[in-house]
Amino acid sequence: MFETIRKNKIESGVIIAIFIIVITLIVYYICNALELGAFSIIFALIFSIASAWGSYYYSDKIVLSLNRARPATKEENQKLVNIFDSLMIPSGLTVKPKLYIVEDNQPNAFATGRNPENAVVCVTTGLLEKLDYYELEGVLAHEIAHIKNYDIRLSCVVSVMVGFIVMLADLFSRLVFWGGLKDNDSDNNNGNGILMLIGLVFLIISPIFGSLMQLALSRRREFLADSTAVEFTRNPEGLISALQKLEDDPNQLETANSATANMYIVNPFKKNTKEGKKKSTSIWSTHPSTADRIEALRNLK
Repeated sequence: MFETIRKNKIESGVIIAIFIIVITLIVYYICNALELGAFSIIFALIFSIASAWGSYYYSDKIVLSLNRARPATKEENQKLVNIFDSLMIPSGLTVKPKLYIVEDNQPNAFATGRNPENAVVCVTTGLLEKLDYYELEGVLAHEIAHIKNYDIRLSCVVSVMVGFIVMLADLFSRLVFWGGLKDNDSDNNNGNGILMLIGLVFLIISPIFGSLMQLALSRRREFLADSTAVEFTRNPEGLISALQKLEDDPNQLETANSATANMYIVNPFKKNTKEGKKKSTSIWSTHPSTADRIEALRNLK
């Protein structure tokens, strides 16, 4: 576990560095296109560092806002709070994560935050309604395991950064294609043609780049979180049953998006994937197949 935590911290630093480089390049092209002069690279570097800083410190708030999450209360969610409290001792966490709820019929959950001291666990109302006590305990233990292993820092930062890169590339492409760039002479016309091609390339590669960044979050982390959850609960059947229910539920998660899909305990896009229903896991999958996860849990016995 300690080796995993160390590796996750290193990978977080590497991904933030990659993000700064990519954002610097994109903003530099935009500044040049807008003829901002010799200070373009300086502005681009400052902008990218500020973006990385904001993504690191405010990624949890951004993710919660995107999912329209609200704080859970003991008065309304007594069972949830009680189970969560009971998992604090076996988890070894010194600071209790905050609990949030998303109004959605699909049973699902995720954890977010930059470290265990600033962590959040979020569950859907569908999860609370459709899972029994031990199933809910298994899901919460899984999310707490992500916090314990520092998976949340990596997944949260990557989710926000990937979304930001895609948004920035799309904005740049719109500037080019809709004539938002300066066009004062024939030289500029030629320059705009080149920039239009660059904008198209960025628009095409950004989703691919985003997918590769998310795939950098090794699917082994899901297996590790599952096994760690069983260490907390001593009850693999609870998590096994929960995973099967989550997989079989037909509802779509309305607040989910491609940037944050990898954060959930199961893939929230039911119509776009069959990965949970097949034995093998695709190399492009954000999650291991549910069948593989259940088999791994059964082998823990």
